Amino acid sequence: TALTQDLRSACEPAGESAEQLVARARLDQESTLLFLSPHTPPATRETRSRRWRPLALAASLSVLSVGLLTFGHFWPIFRPAISADETARHLQTRHGEQRTYRLADRSVIHLNTDTAVTVRIDGNERLVVLEAGEAEFDVTHEYRRPFRVSAGSVQVVDVGTIFDVQIGPAATLVTVAAGRVNVGLTSNFEHTSPYLQLGAGQQVRVVDGVLPARPVAADVARATAWLHRQIKFENEPLGRVTDDFNRYAPIPFEIVTQALRDLKISGVFATDDSEAFIAFLRSRPAVHVQVTATRIRVSQD
Repeated sequence: TALTQDLRSACEPAGESAEQLVARARLDQESTLLFLSPHTPPATRETRSRRWRPLALAASLSVLSVGLLTFGHFWPIFRPAISADETARHLQTRHGEQRTYRLADRSVIHLNTDTAVTVRIDGNERLVVLEAGEAEFDVTHEYRRPFRVSAGSVQVVDVGTIFDVQIGPAATLVTVAAGRVNVGLTSNFEHTSPYLQLGAGQQVRVVDGVLPARPVAADVARATAWLHRQIKFENEPLGRVTDDFNRYAPIPFEIVTQALRDLKISGVFATDDSEAFIAFLRSRPAVHVQVTATRIRVSQD
């Protein structure tokens, strides 16, 4: 935050925003850059001598560059903003990959592994079609232009909040971290069909296109652990945990013993640390783990 404020203060005499400075430094549209939201500096910063501002800018940029090189491997990377004059843009992540995009309206989309979305922003609407995978949306408030997410049979309408949407073969899961959203069915959302309003800490699972009667309480930290490249589970069947882990693992886990799939476990693991998960499984009584080039087979006596 301090770096952001210094950058904003240093740029004011030149009349350039932080975004414009980044745009000038960007080599091409695919450059790996961290987009920082500008913050209004405190009034006391105006008393600083202008002769120090070029030095402050150079020092801040140097520290920021080192920080990006050091932490870029661990933090989600902000990709270039999507312009408002683009009719639609397709965004996608590969297996095990995560990306973050800032939109033209300053909303932010975090894409989880194996996720595909199409974004359309114009003067009349803000629409994201979630085609596969999972995404979290941090939406900028615009009362006259709601933010809509279409995920299979589910439609989520929001004005300004943070929520997560995960689409699966038979079910779509919507979790609200802050604010409120309306959740209905895509086929007739524009009509008078009922919809559910979800508040912070609530979740709804739409199975086979059927909207439940009411939302339920959600473990938001667990639902959004993937943003920190983690998997959190508490008293969950091992089969479900390995299915979740396989969304990221380069070599998939295969539980060959049904009784082992039903075993309830708890823990927190990094999504990119298969070795730690293998060590955990081997620590269980009578559990055997065989690692091959294509499979990690888990069995029990």
